[in-house]
Parts: sequence; C-alpha cells; structure tokens
Amino acid sequence: MNFSEVFKLSSLLCKFSPDGKYLLRITVWSLCTKSVSYIKYPKACQQGITFTRDGRYLALAERRDCKDYVSILVCSDWQLLRHFDTDTQDLAGIEWAPNGCVLAAWDSCLEYKILLYSLDGRLLSAFCAYEWSLGIKSVAWSPSSQFLAVGSYDGKVRILNHVTWKMITEFGHPATINNPKIVVYKEAEKSPPLVLGRLTFPPPRAAAGPLSSTESEYEVASVPVSLQTLKPAADRANPRIGIGALAFSPDNCFLATRSDSVPTAVWIWDIQKLRLLAVLEQLSAVRCFQWDPRQARLAICTGGGKVYLWSPAGCVSVQVPGEGDFQVLSVCWHLSGDSLALLSKDHFCLCFLETEQGVGTAFGQRGDHT
Repeated sequence: MNFSEVFKLSSLLCKFSPDGKYLLRITVWSLCTKSVSYIKYPKACQQGITFTRDGRYLALAERRDCKDYVSILVCSDWQLLRHFDTDTQDLAGIEWAPNGCVLAAWDSCLEYKILLYSLDGRLLSAFCAYEWSLGIKSVAWSPSSQFLAVGSYDGKVRILNHVTWKMITEFGHPATINNPKIVVYKEAEKSPPLVLGRLTFPPPRAAAGPLSSTESEYEVASVPVSLQTLKPAADRANPRIGIGALAFSPDNCFLATRSDSVPTAVWIWDIQKLRLLAVLEQLSAVRCFQWDPRQARLAICTGGGKVYLWSPAGCVSVQVPGEGDFQVLSVCWHLSGDSLALLSKDHFCLCFLETEQGVGTAFGQRGDHT
C-alpha cells in the first residue's frame, strides 16, 4: 500500500525542549487508526526526507551536536532500523535509488562530495569531482537504478554507474552548438492572421493578453547555433550557474537537463550513446519539465500560456485555451500518462492527450477555490 494512502506527513514543527534548546520534529498522522507518531531531530535542509518507492522505508537527515546523521525507519510501525553518521560537513540532501537498495547523500555546495550507502548503513562509495569550488547542485537517479546523474555548479553533469560507482562520462553545456548531428529546436512566435470585417472593439478577453494573442511553433535551426546565456551576478548569493534541474526518462534512454546559465534551453541527452541528442531553446526561461511516466515524452513550461511536448519524433507547442492569461508555472503527469495537470498561481488546467491523433484538445479549468 502506498504511503500517502495511509499516512499524512505534516510539515516540520518547531518546539522547545525542557532544557530550552530549539528543536524540530516531524508529526506523522495515520489516516486509518488516527494515531500520531513523532520523529525528532530532523534537519531542515534541501531534501532531508526520502521514501523508498515501495513505501517500506523512510530515510531522514538529522543534525545532532553539530554533526550529520541519517536514520532509516520502517514505515509500518516507525521503528528505527539503522542510525549512522555521514562524512559530510553540512548534509544538503538524500535520495533513495528506485530499487530501494542504495541511499545517496550529498554535501552542501561548499564541498563537492556525494556518498552512497547501503540499506544497513554501510558506506559503498564516495565521489568527488573537484575541490575548492562550488560543488553539487542537483541529483537524479535513473529509473533502473543503474545510473546516478550529478549536476554541478561548473555546468557539467556527471554520470556514475551502479557497479563501481565511478564516473562513466560527463556532459558539458556549451553556449554554442556546432555539431550537425544535434537537432536544435527554436521556439518562434507566429502571429495569427487578421480577418478584416471581423474585428471587434473592445477585443475579447481571451485575446487581450499578450501571451494569448500570439502563437508559437518550433523551427529546426541550422548549426552553428548560439544560445542565450545569462551572466551571473558575482556579488550575490545563489548565483544562477550550474545544472539546476535534471531528470531521466522512464525507459532510461534519455536525460533532460537545464543549465541555469542558459535558462531558456532544455538539453536532451541520449544515454545509450552517451551524447547530446537535441536542444530546445524557448523564448522564455524554462520553469519546469517532467517526463511522462509511461513513455519518453517530456512536458515543459516557461511561465507563459503554453505547454511544450518533446518526444524522439519531434516537439510541439500547445496554447492553453480559456479566458484570460493562464500562466503555466509547473506541470504534473498522471501515472497513466494520458493526462497532464498544468498549474498556475491560483488555477489549474487538465490536459487530456489522445495517443492516436496526437495532442488532444479536451481541457478543463478550475478556479481559486481548488
């Protein structure tokens, strides 16, 4: 049974212990027995809680006496299975492999270090690509647990294998694409034709917004292609550099990445051939992308009124129908892959896809009360 069907995990709650120390705790509510369990000493970090895919085990990052620890608990009764310390200066996140056999733990961006632990807490391997520079920014497992992708602040993705836990290749993200074998799709605006005699004043609400009045389509660009780069501010924290997002396709064949210094581009890598396959350059910065859980189909949004779909057969831009300016900030696939939820600030839109005829046109919208 899935964890979410039985338990509700609340947000971190702040409290003070009897000796006056400031503590955090996690409250777990059972939706079946209505019992309440408490987990102490969680660390408020980037990704400090992770469940195995089958929902049997929970790994929790902890901070005690200025040292990092990981506790592995059994979700059926919340009993402690393993508790061990990690060789990290400031633990930033943990993530289970999809098979639930290996736990990845990585340090903060100030030190490049990623550690691989077994279910019983044994250290399997440690990986460090370089020193004396900003380190790890994003981590993603392949669905088969055979590969671990590590995105770094140096703008490269390093792929580790599950046998030796050594690096098998690294992917760079250059600002200029010169290889003619790489397909570069560029989003281009296409204004709809004006029909004389049918103009009305004032214009309809659906056509009033700037994003709704123009359509867009993809064009295949000829190499060399120079991508739009962003120069980070050197005097500010959290510089916009490095690999901010990465995700494997469900068939383990492709890896999608986004470099924060090239915010308008999505890079598609062929994992079988270990090479760059395609680049999608959008008109606006990419906000979110997510793979279809059933097939190699990627959904992308840029905060505008469109959703973009890529597959090995090509890519398409789809305008979200409806009144007003619907800004797609994130996307979420249904587990069946037949529908897609498009989320804005206070609305959502349901998109239903038809496999025989391509992208469907059945949409539903709900308002602020959802």
